[in-house]
Amino acid sequence: MNLLDVVLHLDVHLLQLVQAYGVWAYAILFAIIFCETGLVVAPFLPGDSLLFVAGAIAATGALEIHSLFLLLALAAILGNTANFEIGRWLGPRLFHAGGSRWLDPKHLESAHAFYERHGGKAVVISRFLPIIRTYIPFVAGLARMRTSVFVAYNVVGGALWAGSLCYAGYFFGNIPWVKGHLTLLILAIIAVSLLPLGIAWVRSRTKKG
Repeated sequence: MNLLDVVLHLDVHLLQLVQAYGVWAYAILFAIIFCETGLVVAPFLPGDSLLFVAGAIAATGALEIHSLFLLLALAAILGNTANFEIGRWLGPRLFHAGGSRWLDPKHLESAHAFYERHGGKAVVISRFLPIIRTYIPFVAGLARMRTSVFVAYNVVGGALWAGSLCYAGYFFGNIPWVKGHLTLLILAIIAVSLLPLGIAWVRSRTKKG
């Protein structure tokens, strides 16, 4: 079983997981969301599609939707928090006062200024951007974003992200047409999530041109 197969047939694999592990499926889902948001080496794990399909499975009665939402929102919040703290711990060591051959402390100062002005919006919006959401809290930690501000926006972003996708799956995932085309819908969710990144890339290439 490879990652592409899991992503393309997430509905089948996730249902099998729930049927095989019962209540332990909650812990497995928690771990996946925590790692996807909390470890900079794991942005490839399913996030948006996993939340949607988990909500759809909850509509069948195999999972309890409110418990699922609270647990996965907590996983997303704690994942970002861990990522942020890792960044805060690494920052002084990577960008030491004497400068570095590869890492210029001035870049860290620029990042800090950015996060002072736009950090809250970045933390919330990045929740809905695959790959980007894995790195934003890490960079926020590197940039020494104020912890109180990060925590507030992290909680809001995590709840919005997990809630919107879990409940969307719960209410719409088992509509006959949606259920019959769930693989296509998963791909559409991924494509829509990646669309802002594509637009940003095109704009950057246009400006360079």
